Amino acid sequence: MKRFINEYFPTTKFLFFTGKGGVGKTSVASSLSLTLSKQGKNVLLISTDPASNLQDVFGQTLTNHPTLINGTSRLYALNLDPVQAAAEYKERVVAPYKGKLSDSVLASMEEQMSGACTVEIAAFNQFSSLLTDKKITDEYDVIVFDTAPTGHTLRLLQLPMAWSGFLEDNTNGASCLGPLAGLESQKQIYSEAVKVLSDAKLTTLLLVSRPEEGPLREAARASSELKEIGIGNQQVIVNGLFEQTALKDHYAKTMYERQQTALKEMPMELRLYPLFYLPLAPFSITGIEQMENWFSHKLESSSHVEREKEHISYQSIQDLLDFYEEHQQRVIFTMGKGGVGKTTIASLIALGLAGRGKKVHLTTTDPAAHIAWTFGENGLHENLTISSIDPKKVVQEYKDEVISKASETMDEDGLSYIKEDLESPCTEEIAVFRAFAEVIAESKDQIVVIDTAPTGHTLLLLDASEAYHKEISRSSGEIPDSVRNLLPKLRDNSYTSIIITTLPEATPVYEATRLEEDLKRANIAIHWWIINQSFYITDTRDPILAQKAQAEIYWIQRVNELARGQMVIIPWSVHEPKGIDGLENLLETK
Repeated sequence: MKRFINEYFPTTKFLFFTGKGGVGKTSVASSLSLTLSKQGKNVLLISTDPASNLQDVFGQTLTNHPTLINGTSRLYALNLDPVQAAAEYKERVVAPYKGKLSDSVLASMEEQMSGACTVEIAAFNQFSSLLTDKKITDEYDVIVFDTAPTGHTLRLLQLPMAWSGFLEDNTNGASCLGPLAGLESQKQIYSEAVKVLSDAKLTTLLLVSRPEEGPLREAARASSELKEIGIGNQQVIVNGLFEQTALKDHYAKTMYERQQTALKEMPMELRLYPLFYLPLAPFSITGIEQMENWFSHKLESSSHVEREKEHISYQSIQDLLDFYEEHQQRVIFTMGKGGVGKTTIASLIALGLAGRGKKVHLTTTDPAAHIAWTFGENGLHENLTISSIDPKKVVQEYKDEVISKASETMDEDGLSYIKEDLESPCTEEIAVFRAFAEVIAESKDQIVVIDTAPTGHTLLLLDASEAYHKEISRSSGEIPDSVRNLLPKLRDNSYTSIIITTLPEATPVYEATRLEEDLKRANIAIHWWIINQSFYITDTRDPILAQKAQAEIYWIQRVNELARGQMVIIPWSVHEPKGIDGLENLLETK
């Protein structure tokens, strides 16, 4: 694996960055764009990320029109707001039906178009126009997109049924059928955009990951998905590689060893493409100077940094357990984006409550092997039981159910569209949530801790289906009693408690904030915020990690404002949270 330097930069006109949230797509895309502009190329950097921090990176206001970046002569950037685009897109689709359909049906339609699919398609709607705008493409030598469309979205756009009258005739509803309803007029533009994406002479797709198991696995999945639809000109950039050589600090030594293990076990799908890395930056990648230092490997300034001792008030995991002993909620959800440590946190809470004499059931969607890894081979606490829901199994059962029902009234074209739509992220959320609901319904006289929860959008979809008898969830036509009975309980603070888990970094905090807003729409309150894997509360003496700890302070303060004092910080631990001993070691941290 080589360091990502000038001689390895892609030479195509269009560069698309993709990867799991929090891996540093914006930092890499911005720094590469800056470097290319310094080489004499006119560069346009476009962000289509709902949680974009492009304005923070460059320290200036950006709009949806190209703006020259201060301190440069050839780098321009624009910030497309897909959330706003999605709202406008939804209004265009729903407006013709106002006054013709009942308020309840209109509300159901609007919620159907409030999910991630609509945001992604609206974003693609925007940058498709940019891809095919000759004035734009002639003006710039390189056009860089921060956040690429997923393979699922592109496959949907390639399906012929997306452009037929099928949408008007369909009565089954589906998570992505609504968002696609306004695309007919864009067919030619989309077709040209997909051609550009698939042309290796024009486009390079850069998969950004971290040297960690989860992000590498996600990058491999995205790589395979995009390759299936003809986007094969890919490169892999592993961001955040810890290069410390002295390794005298035990935190530094442990991090180095963990990263090396993850790289040795990298999925084979990623090994098919050119592999590059960028070093772990000891500072936030903001401003032109920091970008240049990072890309040119000038990190020496970090070697003599003294950590400032800034006091931030936070709670311990024991304080959180005290709260649950006092309030006695029956269901505890740990929520958060992938990679923030939800399974570890859920396991930690379950074990902590079991140790206090509570009967606890922990249910998760992680494979059974992962839970076995988390708890080790010494068995469970006597008060703790575990069940593991296999997402693949419950999703397949759900798909079979939907397709069986749809096949009663649809032809092959209609069925192919339904099958593709079932690849939506909403499908897994709904299928898994139904399985969770069954576990909760069957659990008596115990606390149920749930690792991985549905978003507020999914809960509103299920609620809309219940309230308006609209089959948005595409189930057998009726919401199971277990789900119907659980939805009101989720809104009952005395019965259900929600914990949002995040990391002390920009993207995870932005995403956690969006999750909170999503839950608010569903009238679900958050009780606690947990910041996981923090160096701020460690005693690391490593110069790189100490400066990283300093950079965390801003994001910890942001979370503390949202949490209103109900914030727990869990340190980055040299002892892996594995087995009863590893988890109990975390339980004892102050």
